[in-house]
Amino acid sequence: MTRPRATPAARTENTQSTQAAPGLKGTDRSTDGAHGLNDTGQSATGQDAAAGQGVAAGQGATVRSPEAAPGDARTRHPTQHTAPTPSLADLRHRLTTRLDPAARTWLDHALDEAAAHPGLHGPISVWELRLAEAGRRCGAAHADAARVLILDAARAGIDALTRVYFQGTADERRAVLHALPHLVPGPDALPLIEDALRTNDTRLLSAAVGPYAAQHLTAHAWRHAVLKCLFTGVPVDHVADLPRRAAGDDELARMLGDYAAERTAAGRTVPEDLHRVLDLTESITPAPVTDHPHGKES
Repeated sequence: MTRPRATPAARTENTQSTQAAPGLKGTDRSTDGAHGLNDTGQSATGQDAAAGQGVAAGQGATVRSPEAAPGDARTRHPTQHTAPTPSLADLRHRLTTRLDPAARTWLDHALDEAAAHPGLHGPISVWELRLAEAGRRCGAAHADAARVLILDAARAGIDALTRVYFQGTADERRAVLHALPHLVPGPDALPLIEDALRTNDTRLLSAAVGPYAAQHLTAHAWRHAVLKCLFTGVPVDHVADLPRRAAGDDELARMLGDYAAERTAAGRTVPEDLHRVLDLTESITPAPVTDHPHGKES
């Protein structure tokens, strides 16, 4: 049964700080324009980013509705289903088929080198140097996937991932976030996700709301992550497992209503993605069918 739509509340929900993340140190490493693990070569910045990019690539296009305040009649958006995270074998096969011979040779050597000298060694490990080279060697469109494979070959644990995240470039940070579902089985890497969610770097935010966040963020933190995407213009297509986590979430619906009311009162437009997420909060799992006259399952 469809629940009544949440009405905008008078107050605005407090959100997480949008200050820049600490620890982003200036280095002489090269930065590149890698654009996620689906190798589309499109930018994941702002409202012009393509839907379905990054680890959760493969989501279908959606039908956009006209601007409307919560509660107005409009075309409903179809529920999306997040594509599964590409396996490491899938990433390796994709790169093998798309890289030119010189880049494939470099990647094979980098992976062998990382496997032979895993973990942290001194001020910087040899595989960390290969992370810095990946954009130049493999090209911007394939750099994220190459870095994830190198991190896996190096058997990077939470300490190594944390060092790369806080000492690396924004491109290397994003690769760490993409690698978390593959390398960290539990919630130990949540501080990295939380740090990324405090930034205004839309490409980091897109990576931060991937499968690892969907699995491990608390409900409170996850709701604020969704709102942060709306604040910064990151398409909600990047939010992994959005339909499942948003379904029946009355608190998220209230927060969305507050945000819509605030923008409307200020004479600003309400993001279309907000309506999509609000529709998802109205999706609930039907109660089990019973044959017993008093509601007990037979």
